[in-house]
Amino acid sequence: MSDTYSTVVETARTYYNSDDADNFYFHVWGGEDIHIGIYDTADEAIADASRRTVERMAALVPGLGPETRVLDMGAGYGGAARWLAGRLGCRVTALNLSERENARHREMNREQGLDHLIEVVDGSFETVPSPDGRYDLVWSQDAILHSGRREQVIAEAARVLRPGGRFVFTDPMQADDCPPGVLEPVLARIHLDSLGSIATYRATAVRHGLEPVEVIEMTENLVTHYSRVREDLMQARESLDGKVSNAYIDPMIAGLGHWVDAGASGYLRWGILHFKKAAD
Repeated sequence: MSDTYSTVVETARTYYNSDDADNFYFHVWGGEDIHIGIYDTADEAIADASRRTVERMAALVPGLGPETRVLDMGAGYGGAARWLAGRLGCRVTALNLSERENARHREMNREQGLDHLIEVVDGSFETVPSPDGRYDLVWSQDAILHSGRREQVIAEAARVLRPGGRFVFTDPMQADDCPPGVLEPVLARIHLDSLGSIATYRATAVRHGLEPVEVIEMTENLVTHYSRVREDLMQARESLDGKVSNAYIDPMIAGLGHWVDAGASGYLRWGILHFKKAAD
């Protein structure tokens, strides 16, 4: 295990580097974008809904353009990084723990002629390899939950932001009043013992000099998204033969069902959290 990775992050790294996980997320979850989508209709394509999340997040940040320096914490296959670079000309540092995902990311950047605007970095968002105040925007989609040191991740986001910079992220979270123990089946799928919440993220951000701008709570999309992924996985099962093992697919179908049930029962939350670093 790398000395720079916590146990929880190393567990996530090992998981996302596996053949099963890589092929599942790339072929089923959404391809370029492997995060929760914002759905216009329940039967909308996962990739379209996932891209809408990127567009909605970007619309919250004023002045994005060629002068904007962005850090994407937990960049996955780089869909958001390519959208920010390709549509707006932003310069993006894409930090991600999975070398397997990063290899796909770099290949797609080259194919789309965006590798000059995006630097893909192997590493952990618990120890960002960047100097203080480097970025205008720190961005993250459904990644911070994979840290066992979430306060440290928020602290790192605050550290590398310039004064007045923005921190915009999404994350699957537990409800602020979630009863103890009810999320155990949910947490088992992602090898965690807890999730963050809107209240804890807000309090943590404030402690590190980040002012709340807005929270857009959209948990219904979490329920729709996990339902859609589960449906698509079951339908694609035969075509995934040789790419994703049954030993991976069966628990994944069950695990996704737990997320749907927990979200529908009000124990989970999802949405966009937006903060601004205090100006000097």
